[in-house]
Amino acid sequence: MADWSAIEALPARRLTELFDADTDRLARLSLDVAGIHFDWSKTHLTAEAIAAFEALAKAQDLAGKREAMFGGEHVNVTEDRPVEHTAERGEGNPESVARARQFHARMRALIDAIEAGALGDIRHVLHIGIGGSALGPDLLIDALGREDRRYDVAIVSNVDGVALEDVFAKFDPSATLLVIASKTFTTTETMLNAASAIGWMTENGVDDPYGRVVALTANPAKAIEWGVDETRVLPFSEGVGGRYSLWSSIGFPAAIGLGWSAFEELLEGAGEMDRHFRLSALHENAPALAAFADLYYTQVRHCETRAPFAYDERLRLLPSYLQQLEMESNGKSVTADGQPVGRPTAPITWGGVGTDAQHAVFQLLHQGTHLVPVEFIAVIEAGDTLAEDHHRQLLLNAFAQGAALMKGKQAEDPARSYPGDRPSSTLLLDTLDARTLGALIAFYEHRTFVNGVLLGINSFDQFGVELGKEMAKAADQGGQDFDPSTTDLIRRAGLD
Repeated sequence: MADWSAIEALPARRLTELFDADTDRLARLSLDVAGIHFDWSKTHLTAEAIAAFEALAKAQDLAGKREAMFGGEHVNVTEDRPVEHTAERGEGNPESVARARQFHARMRALIDAIEAGALGDIRHVLHIGIGGSALGPDLLIDALGREDRRYDVAIVSNVDGVALEDVFAKFDPSATLLVIASKTFTTTETMLNAASAIGWMTENGVDDPYGRVVALTANPAKAIEWGVDETRVLPFSEGVGGRYSLWSSIGFPAAIGLGWSAFEELLEGAGEMDRHFRLSALHENAPALAAFADLYYTQVRHCETRAPFAYDERLRLLPSYLQQLEMESNGKSVTADGQPVGRPTAPITWGGVGTDAQHAVFQLLHQGTHLVPVEFIAVIEAGDTLAEDHHRQLLLNAFAQGAALMKGKQAEDPARSYPGDRPSSTLLLDTLDARTLGALIAFYEHRTFVNGVLLGINSFDQFGVELGKEMAKAADQGGQDFDPSTTDLIRRAGLD
């Protein structure tokens, strides 16, 4: 088992003292990669802490496991498969990269055919998926598709029929392309929503609704069996996990809605971060430094949560995206070989959008009893054309909040005192475009990987999502024995 003693013995010093003691602190804890400025100087990382984490990384063979992942080895040991999302952006095992390029070419050819009118008049795209099959595309469309979107794109994940009916009320069924995204093409919620969408098209006079369906899946045979023509099945590799899949055909709604050039730029930005992560020494490696800070707070300061705040309306879905990426990947209690981890793993990821969050949750961050590492994500170039004051106030608030969390303020009235010494990091993008967004998401992926390796867990399985789904299926079929509370709830809802 890895030795954490040097990390757990790190001295606790106030952030202001760390700045006073090291005039090079800002330079040491800042990096610029792929159009993103990273600043960890307001965290409790020190040269001593980084050295201790580098020693742990060596003991856990982070370098070897990183190369194994990029090399296409079966690093997802519990499912005995490779982890191939980096191959989708050209970085990884050559065979996997070549296969990903073939799948991308197939996707582009279908998009070209749709744009040429092969499927008739298409003005709307209804994308149905759940989990990573929806969160990634939704983030991309919301962040980058606010101007010059070529199609109306709606992402539906919830099995609650209200979500679908909202789209039905806005879209013309005769001009809608139905996109079904499911790795297995058996996901219960997705397939039920897909069947309802087919029913909506049929009821509204679409002669051949299945002729308007595109399937995004790692199980093409199942999609064809369901009724999708083979020419409109866009495969992706079994080694691409759901929450890492937006780079594959799962990114189809972004590729068609934003344009192929934007999708290519997304891949290029992610590839740039891949190369940085793969080739840079850990003390100047953005994903590694971020993971070191994460682990310092969970293991030394016993922080149970982490809060990213996007100070840009276009990134409002980023905290939700990170919730799945981080908690589904590292919310584990056993190591990769099945032994108890014996220490905290992933913190609870939550967050929001600035400046809204300042008037809601920042009270707790500044004066509450919980220590919560905060991450500010902001963009230098404004995304609006209004008076400059809008973006100026947005950025000043982001930067001032970090300063206030660190410095605090003492007052004679305890209710008006701020303890300070509360950590934050800042990610400042030059601009928000497909390239920088690709790099940003890849940064978070690799950060999650480093956290998992240093904890000795497998970040690429997600068995914890299965039990509740299995029990729901059993309840639907009848004959399942539940506890008295659950049995009563089923009866009260009229589901028995």
